[in-house]
Formats: sequence, structure tokens, C-alpha cells
Amino acid sequence: MQKFLIVKVGGTFADYAAGRGDFEDWAARGMSLEDGGWVSVNVQAGETLPNPAGYAGAVITGSHDMVTDELPWILDAAAWIRRAVAAGLPLFGICFGHQLMADALGGRADYHPGGVEIGTADITRTRASGEDPLFRGLPEVFPGHVTHAQTALKLPEGAVLLATGSHDPHQAFRVGESAWGVQFHPEFDAPAIREYIARRETELAAAGRDVAAIRATVRDTPESASLLGLFAAYCRAR
Repeated sequence: MQKFLIVKVGGTFADYAAGRGDFEDWAARGMSLEDGGWVSVNVQAGETLPNPAGYAGAVITGSHDMVTDELPWILDAAAWIRRAVAAGLPLFGICFGHQLMADALGGRADYHPGGVEIGTADITRTRASGEDPLFRGLPEVFPGHVTHAQTALKLPEGAVLLATGSHDPHQAFRVGESAWGVQFHPEFDAPAIREYIARRETELAAAGRDVAAIRATVRDTPESASLLGLFAAYCRAR
């Protein structure tokens, strides 16, 4: 059986990861992958991405870096995304991964003009999502955990918009048959997003944000979390 590839473009806070695992572990758990059923390549640390052929599918994690930093490893990852899409490898990009996919495939990522989005947001499916293998079974509106300053301001030409939100109009898209990007975090649980809010409390308060109101948005997100398992099932069925 082919393994899954998790492209690590960043990690959570080191002390938090020590107790709960890192982004790649959260993604693997979300896909219900067994030990030995996946490999992770830490491209942020300079590890070389493999040939896209030979994997069942690939997840691109979130990151605390910004796509517009245009660091060498970011440019390398963008080039690899283009090769992977051309090769037909199913992709699932999360937050930074979503933005990087959009940027690499002809769209544009940059800072959101409305500032940081953080907490648990309502994600609204588009009509086009009714034909999508991953999104078609989800409720028309479902909650998703969000924490991001940048966004996919412009989607690639021909991309299918699958979900939107009140803050971010591009919450999910698909390019071709099997390359998905989601701005929200299906790998996060409620404790994880609460941790991110707590870590950014001073910054948010200084920007005039109501931190108590942000905390009040947090709730469980089983529907968005299911997307990782749906992606894994889609890949195995190919």
C-alpha cells in the first residue's frame, strides 16, 4: 500500500508540540494513519521533497511563516506543488499550505486587509461544492478553527471555490480533480485553537480585539475535522 506524504512547512509552538505532537502528527491522526503509513518531510528545515510519484496523497501543513517571505524553501515547496499537481498527486493544503498552493498555481497570497482571523468561524459551502468529492456531504454551514494573518487573495485561474466565510471569501478551493486548499484548520481541536488565542492575547488586545468574544466562538468542529479522513479515503480509492 502506498504511503501518505506530509509536507511539513512549519510547526506549532515547541513547548506545546512536546506534549501534543506537531502539525504532521495532528494531520496523520486526522487521517487515521497508522505508524508506517506515512512519512513527513520537513521542507522548512531544508529537507528535500521527494518525487511526487509513488505516494497515495500529500498534506501540506500550516506554518507560522508567511508565503510572502519568499524564503528559498518556500520557493522550492511552491515548485514542488506545481510538479505534484502536474503528476496528478492528490494534495490537501492547510492554512499556509492552502495559501502556498494558491500562490504557486497562479493565484496570489498576501496579508488579509481585514487583519487576523482567529477562533472558530462559520464556513459556508458554495453551490459548486455539491459536486466535490470531499465537501458534498458536509452541512451547508459548518464550524472550522482559524488562525491566520495572510490569505489567498486571488485563486488560481480555473480553481473551484468550495467554501467561503464572513472574514475570508476563500475558505476552500480545488484545482483540477484532486488538489484542495483549506484556509481553516481541520487538524486543530478546540484545545489547540484556545492555545493559539491565549498565545496571541496581548497582541490581539493591543489591536483592539475583544479576546473574550473570540474565546466564546470556540467549539468543536467535527465536520471540518472529517475532511482529513475524507481526503485519505479519496486517495485510497483512486
